[in-house]
Amino acid sequence: MKVELKENSGLPAHILWTLAIVAGISVANIYYNQPLLNLIRHDLGVSEFQANLITVITQIGYALGLLFIVPLGDLYRRKIIILANFTLLIFSLLAIAWAPNIHTVWAASLLTGIGSMIPQIFVPIASQFSRPENKGRNVGIVISGLLTGILASRVVSGYVGDVMGWREMYLIAAVLMALCAVVVLKVLPDIRPTFEGRYGGLMKSLFLLIRDYPALRIYSIRSGLVFGSFLAMWSCLAFKMAGAPFHAGSDVVGFLGLCGIAGALTASFVGGYVKRVGIRNFNYIGFALNLSAWSLLYFCGNTYAGIIAGILLIDIGMQCVQLSNQASIFELCPSASNRVNTIFMTTYFIGGSLGTFLAGSCWEMWGWTGVACAGTALTLCAALLTACTTK
Repeated sequence: MKVELKENSGLPAHILWTLAIVAGISVANIYYNQPLLNLIRHDLGVSEFQANLITVITQIGYALGLLFIVPLGDLYRRKIIILANFTLLIFSLLAIAWAPNIHTVWAASLLTGIGSMIPQIFVPIASQFSRPENKGRNVGIVISGLLTGILASRVVSGYVGDVMGWREMYLIAAVLMALCAVVVLKVLPDIRPTFEGRYGGLMKSLFLLIRDYPALRIYSIRSGLVFGSFLAMWSCLAFKMAGAPFHAGSDVVGFLGLCGIAGALTASFVGGYVKRVGIRNFNYIGFALNLSAWSLLYFCGNTYAGIIAGILLIDIGMQCVQLSNQASIFELCPSASNRVNTIFMTTYFIGGSLGTFLAGSCWEMWGWTGVACAGTALTLCAALLTACTTK
């Protein structure tokens, strides 16, 4: 049966859950490589630095996809864009699986990152076509699917890599992308574009949106700062766990990553209560949780209980901030939902890069104390920005 979507008219449950599930499966492509880097390094005979570049290049590709492809959702039919990216992913994942050398892996990883931005086209769909009272909840459900995919990807790829091999993981991923393409083709209806003009004008309009919507700037910057605080912890946690008193390996760090399921569960809850609790209140809750997390990670950071509690709190706090802000940006200019999301997510990842850089620099100079100070400072900057504005 052909379903026609109309703005604010309601999103059928089968479409909403398709968006959530496919978002999780498609974003996983970015994270499969992390547990497999050592296997790839030995198989291709490259250095650790060359292997680590796979992750960096994939993230660069994702950022490029966010900036240059997600806005196309306002210019062209979204189903065409989504299916084109699934096709790109099938070929890039197969290229990695059959790669004869590291250079092929690098090139294909860049394309994999670009094509994996599909969930950031799904998120605006969940907001644009949901009833006003359900927008936050539905956006939260899609992002819950995305977060679950991120968590599951590391566990699945680590297991498949150990049992079958790293190349087989990418063959499986290519098959999953083909299945997702078929599902999207059958389930997702055509959605008319909302921007009339050319690509150049579309990209120029990003600057106009930044200029005309101060709330968009505030929502994006404070979310980016808190994401930076979150990544400050994760970027140096392996170093912390490798030293005394833990002397733990990557398997323990991977297990700690499963604590992030709290964030995935929080996402669906937060989205449904943004309107009732208020965006500012949710931000202050998130800031308080983040600051509490850093206190635990610093003062109780030599115990597993302190580390786990800190991870749980910082993950839930980050989701309170991200979801309350991201669910609200789409109300600013519904006709530009993809471009608005592009601005938000690009700023978000810039904040994450800032947090990673600061944490790495502080670790070199002051160890875990410096990392805790960097993470706390970023959260305090976000809180100060909120306190000085009305948004």
